[in-house]
Amino acid sequence: MRSSIVAMSPSSLSGLRPTSELGQDPFVPITLDDLRRFAVGRSLFTPTTLKRALDRMGFVQADPIRAPARAQDLTLRHRVRGYRAGDLERRYSELGLEEDFFVTYGFVTRRLQALMHPRSETGVPADAPRPWPAARRKRAEVLLDFVRERGTVHPREVDDHFAHGTVKNYWGGSSSATTHLLDAMHYRGLLRVARREAGIRIYTAHQHGSGPTDAAGRRARIDALVDAAVGLYAPLPGRSLSYLVRRLRFAAPQWQGELTGALQRVRDRLLHARVDGIDWYWPSDENVERFARQAPPEVVRLLTPFDPVVHDRARFELLWGWIYRFEAYTPAPRRKRGYYALPLLWRDRVVGWGNLSVKNGELESEFGYVEKPPRDRIFRRELEAELDRMRAFLRLRS
Repeated sequence: MRSSIVAMSPSSLSGLRPTSELGQDPFVPITLDDLRRFAVGRSLFTPTTLKRALDRMGFVQADPIRAPARAQDLTLRHRVRGYRAGDLERRYSELGLEEDFFVTYGFVTRRLQALMHPRSETGVPADAPRPWPAARRKRAEVLLDFVRERGTVHPREVDDHFAHGTVKNYWGGSSSATTHLLDAMHYRGLLRVARREAGIRIYTAHQHGSGPTDAAGRRARIDALVDAAVGLYAPLPGRSLSYLVRRLRFAAPQWQGELTGALQRVRDRLLHARVDGIDWYWPSDENVERFARQAPPEVVRLLTPFDPVVHDRARFELLWGWIYRFEAYTPAPRRKRGYYALPLLWRDRVVGWGNLSVKNGELESEFGYVEKPPRDRIFRRELEAELDRMRAFLRLRS
């Protein structure tokens, strides 16, 4: 079904504009196929350098599971020329990046991070969002002095010195109280991750600049955060846009009460179309038709479950017509697709999934399909080419 761009602000009639100004021919309404190509094409841009890709994205979600590599590496390999697993961690100190919480945890550019800080004195996102008790504040002051004195610290070094014991963690188990406090101080902005050693965060002391002093400056920062999130995950159905803006309470807990107003403002400034009864939104300087006119590349891509193309499960179902679930934490007998099923993108369609592992230095793969495997010989050739790229990315034998 076809549907035309809505040439008005969703909140009022004051935003009426000719549809030609909205990046679409007024006589060729937008379709779901157009949005699908737009979603894939704008996110999977032509591979570039690591620094340029990160600057363009602003944020890359991180995850510790390696199946067959970490999420941040699996995301970047499609967008960075010659990328190899671990390059982000190896080059972290030279890239102008920070580990921090945006809409979830990952790597952010310093420009984006500056918009989120200084944060209020609150718990980490997985913990209760309440002010620090006096005892935690005092422990943090002493620990911060310890970190400043040593320059950089390993959590084990801190734990050996302070022996804070254990606490109940976010998942009901027990964790080192020192690690728990380091996490809280990092989230608050008192510490930053200087580097990682064997995957462990090495911390150093940090201090963010002052925040905006007036309402206009505050709104400008909030709107910039919203635009960065939309820029990464667009086009977005209306419900997903609302959810994404609400997630920014973790990026900037000090402004949680102002996100409702930010959502209204972003709806007013984004382009907007109703397709098959669903409202979709995307940045006002982007042209859907440019992507819709282009034939999708005949390329197979195995995406991480956290890739921006497939990250939003509600959008995934609308664009590709089937339900995808991340099942790493689902008991094995109840899994339908696999521990770490990688969405399998062929041209502009997610047609199935793959589970990859490395055994004895060899890449092993299993695939499942929503219907049947594409019978096109080009698909089989490109699937093999993608597996060869994965081997090179993992530095395995071809």
